[in-house]
Amino acid sequence: MTESARPRPGITAAAVPGDLGWNLGMVLRGYQTRFEDAVAQMPAGIRGFQVLSAVVHKDPPNQQALGAHLAIDRTVLTYLLDTLVAAGVVERVPDPSDRRARKIIATEDGRQMLAAHEERVAAAEAELLGGLEEVDANSLSVLLGELARSVHRAQPGASPCEAMDHL
Repeated sequence: MTESARPRPGITAAAVPGDLGWNLGMVLRGYQTRFEDAVAQMPAGIRGFQVLSAVVHKDPPNQQALGAHLAIDRTVLTYLLDTLVAAGVVERVPDPSDRRARKIIATEDGRQMLAAHEERVAAAEAELLGGLEEVDANSLSVLLGELARSVHRAQPGASPCEAMDHL
């Protein structure tokens, strides 16, 4: 971003109220297209990637916690997990603390598949941010993370997947 294009302190980047929504929508649309392409070979696509990523990186204690973390309806999650189990990327195992519940774990093939797809996603994200200076791209990522966590605290049940589905 050029120095003249940078907003001055105390002045928002949006020239007109509502521009922020249009800007976020355009960025989200660009991200969604690249993300879909990056995970096209993943069983169950974007949702499959999100489930596998949460299983590996968040290690939820059971299937219910996984669904709550991703804000995915339990019926939808069951079908997603069936697809991922059939593909050999996750397994359902009894939860050690409650044998009626199931913990979802990644298989070695699942971990390898996730790593390969994370490289594709990272490349897609770098491409999307390619129009920005590196320092600005890093700042944007940090600020979006802070904003997302703030929104999540205010609306803990909100589903980012539903937001994308309703665009």
